[in-house]
Amino acid sequence: MLPRFEVVARRRPVDLVAPGPAAPLLAPYAAVTAALDGPATLELTSGEVRLSGAYDGTGAGLQVTAGGRTTTHRSRRHGRPDGPVTELGLTLTGTHLSVLTRADGPWTVRGRVDLADRVDTRAEAWLADLAPASRGALTDVRAGGFGQLGLRDVRQVTHADGTTYRLDGRVLLTATSAGPGFFDTAHTSVWSLDPVTLELSHRADLFFRRPERPGAFGDHATHLVRDGERWLVATSTWGDFDRRRAGATVAVTLAETNADLLAGRHLLDTRPLVLPTTGLRSVGVWDPHLVRTDDGWLVGFVTAPRFFRFHPALAAGPALDSLSLRSAATDRIATEGTTVMELDGAWRVLASDGRDGRRGQRRGYPVFDLDLQQVGALDAPYPTNIPWPTLVPDSDSWLLVGFNGRPYGGPLPGYGTHGDVVFARPV
Repeated sequence: MLPRFEVVARRRPVDLVAPGPAAPLLAPYAAVTAALDGPATLELTSGEVRLSGAYDGTGAGLQVTAGGRTTTHRSRRHGRPDGPVTELGLTLTGTHLSVLTRADGPWTVRGRVDLADRVDTRAEAWLADLAPASRGALTDVRAGGFGQLGLRDVRQVTHADGTTYRLDGRVLLTATSAGPGFFDTAHTSVWSLDPVTLELSHRADLFFRRPERPGAFGDHATHLVRDGERWLVATSTWGDFDRRRAGATVAVTLAETNADLLAGRHLLDTRPLVLPTTGLRSVGVWDPHLVRTDDGWLVGFVTAPRFFRFHPALAAGPALDSLSLRSAATDRIATEGTTVMELDGAWRVLASDGRDGRRGQRRGYPVFDLDLQQVGALDAPYPTNIPWPTLVPDSDSWLLVGFNGRPYGGPLPGYGTHGDVVFARPV
């Protein structure tokens, strides 16, 4: 069906401050960086709230002023660099405030604090007044939206019929931009890819309102679809996921807009995209992928009988608001990245088997028919983590775009700062 693939390149576009203007900040994803000549402080302020990250010549820490109270936060284990510091960074990602330093190498997270009990960082009125500030021995101050420590959940932008959407010969991709933490520090971004040089260029950041509650969220694991003159954006509500919260769940929402989502920052209204799990036990659904065939819509997704045990499923229907469950690969327990595409004239479902799957269902890319019966597999190297099988037509060949689990930012953030974008071509 498909040739054997080998890895040809990896890319890791790290940038604390995303390209674009400093304002407006539509969601709680902001950053300030500066070059250091000595002790200095970076700040994000809104009303009476002041969020500060400072370097005093020996270490870095955070200070939070909110609700008439000021608290100081400094990591004894991670706050003190081993050598000289040349740059300081302050980031707000969701409810998490982080301070970072670097010299000649990568950024290292020196401190982090969760603001959830202190500040409603997702409130749009609060965000409208959020502004950067700085003081001390610093130069080259940059401020704006938060960029990324790594990229994962990479998916090509498509037309509604499943074909690749290109712009001036470049492939468009959505990705989850990793923050200094896991689910609730990440957000959705849009990138262009030169299929020859494999260079990635940041184009846009997408944020979402929820239909059931106020605020701006960094939901991610997204599929961006061009349907005539409009965009459809299906995303997963990972932006505030906390497994410890009673009734924790993940759902899929859908945005529709005529705005140019290939440039700038956007805050999109959404509605529920109800993905049926009839006959299945499900605590959440995610990783949507939408295709409209001659017979109607197909929506690939992932469903979980519990966290974190999950498998692919496929819904079908004449419209996105009238879907029924067509099939589910219930024999899988660690498989996601569900992707619907046409191969050799037949509709297939591609997915990714993680390392925690059952024997014979680990570290590979199964190919299913629409009944989710396995009919083959991609013959390709399998990086770490659970890379999605994003298969891009490239002239008379193919380009496989995936990602890995390589972390960034030092030990303090823990899991979730991945990864590199990994490219493979046929051999």
